[in-house]
Amino acid sequence: MLATPKGLRLHIGVYGRRNVGKSSLVNLLLGQDVSIVSDVAGTTTDPVEKAMELLPIGPVLFVDTAGIDDVGDLGGMRVEKTLKALDHTDLGIIVTEGPIGDDEVKLMDALADRETPYCVVFTKADLAAPPAEALAAVRARDVPFASISTAIKADAARVRELILEAAPESSFEVPHLLADLVPAGGHVVLVVPIDLSAPKGRLILPQVMAIRDILDADASCTVVKERELASTLKSLGRKPDLVVCDSQIVLKAAADTPDDVPLTTFSILMARFKGDLVRLAEGAARIDRLKPGDKVLIAEACTHHSMADDIGRVKIPRWFRQYAGGDIEFETMAGRAFPDDLSPYALVVQCGACTVNRKQVLLRIRQAERQGVPITNYGVAISRVQGVLHRSLGPFPSARIAFERANADAS
Repeated sequence: MLATPKGLRLHIGVYGRRNVGKSSLVNLLLGQDVSIVSDVAGTTTDPVEKAMELLPIGPVLFVDTAGIDDVGDLGGMRVEKTLKALDHTDLGIIVTEGPIGDDEVKLMDALADRETPYCVVFTKADLAAPPAEALAAVRARDVPFASISTAIKADAARVRELILEAAPESSFEVPHLLADLVPAGGHVVLVVPIDLSAPKGRLILPQVMAIRDILDADASCTVVKERELASTLKSLGRKPDLVVCDSQIVLKAAADTPDDVPLTTFSILMARFKGDLVRLAEGAARIDRLKPGDKVLIAEACTHHSMADDIGRVKIPRWFRQYAGGDIEFETMAGRAFPDDLSPYALVVQCGACTVNRKQVLLRIRQAERQGVPITNYGVAISRVQGVLHRSLGPFPSARIAFERANADAS
């Protein structure tokens, strides 16, 4: 992997009415014509994404969206996609050629409701200054703003400064997948199955991320397949500081790993990295109360061809039905699709979220909490139905305690 994956980039969404200069602003920041610019209203249809390095933040992803004021049946579909893009926006840029009207207020409220920081860019400053009432409206919300012209290349620097001013503090943090669990000079054993679902010639993203994070922690690792785990542990000169395995073979890995060696799964690491492990552990307590006829939502972040023994569409449903002792109904949604109404579901099971950013996962967790629907993730759920959740949550005491309390409260 030569480039930072999209899901690990700061997502910067560009929003506003049609023909206010959103696409021109994106092109100005990127220094290239990525988005089509036209005087015809509604030129931008689906969100246009472009990755770049924005120092000192680092890797970012600009998302140029359709006008929030688009009209007609097709326009309504474009607006719906624009609003959906808000769910994975880490930083919003609201673009206006002057007025702060109902459309701009709608965007401000939507970003504020998602606790997403944002700034305002007044365009076409070469033609007229922003109205005094518009400036007052922005200042009343204590929102950073700038007045620029997309026709002036030098104004790109002012917008970059504005982005840095508005960017969340987390943008400047270097997150870790597991480096905080391993001391310098420590050793980790990674258990990586090679089966039909494994991509040919490469490892999946969490495995690659784990290796890099271990190296960044000045530690070392051994990568093995599940059938070599027991012999590898015996051959090591000392006990490893951590064993990380694929969730699908966690039962075997737990049996082969000594009790005094911490063990967890890649998906549980991703639950902490991309979401809120404590909340997701609490949600797993609902698994014990599932009964025949309950409906479970499987939320896959990526889209892929379903394999004969697909983890989300075959294995998890089978394990859940075996664990609950009856028929449970499952519905799968892939990509960024996620229902507004979660009330039909007894439980939501989110995948490891390799391909989406943390913002989107946290919003899903918050949405589920607001609607009173438990949510967990693949790794936590699989460890529960395999009977080893206490073991795989061992490195994360707060999450294990949260699960135990939720389970006790439900009893």
